[in-house]
Amino acid sequence: MRTRQEQKERTRRVILDAALQLTGEYGFGGLSLRQVTRASGIVPTAFYRHFASMHELGLALVGESFETLRAMTREARRDPRTFDDVIATSAEILVRVVKERPEHFAFIARERFGGVAEVRDAIRHELELFVSELAVDLARFPYIEDWTPADVQMVAKLFVNNMVGTAEDIVEVPPGRPDLEQKVAEQAKRQMRLIAIGFKDWKSQ
Repeated sequence: MRTRQEQKERTRRVILDAALQLTGEYGFGGLSLRQVTRASGIVPTAFYRHFASMHELGLALVGESFETLRAMTREARRDPRTFDDVIATSAEILVRVVKERPEHFAFIARERFGGVAEVRDAIRHELELFVSELAVDLARFPYIEDWTPADVQMVAKLFVNNMVGTAEDIVEVPPGRPDLEQKVAEQAKRQMRLIAIGFKDWKSQ
């Protein structure tokens, strides 16, 4: 028998999952509280035990989606020895994680240009944090250690934009098409290597 806390966590999980699924059809801006509660199998008053508003639900979805992204990059950077290692590992892990939680990456892709300002701003803020976290790791690599902080941030943003774009491409791959998944992964590796080629000759001002 579930404890009260376990039941509360389970209901919250059901609400989040239902909202993620519904945003795929309606977008978060087109989603109503009534739709979410109906899909969750709860009454509207029960919703407010977990979220103060739909906007708070949207922010929770943003946070959860980026936690998936951060977990992926932590795994890719666990023991990097060269840029080629990081690039190859990142591309492979990205494909696997997006396939495991496609709803999170589809949500980020859709809502970062969506109609709800609070959610859009939260995604932009999380991407900025993600860039800053990656910049700390990149600064350890050859050629980059003497760059200005602004230039390290710049190249980190290039990598993050590539990762987000790749995730969006993977989400669009039809089921049962590993050949297309592999093509997306190879393209991501080539794009990241192209970015890295410029490291040696870049003169940071």
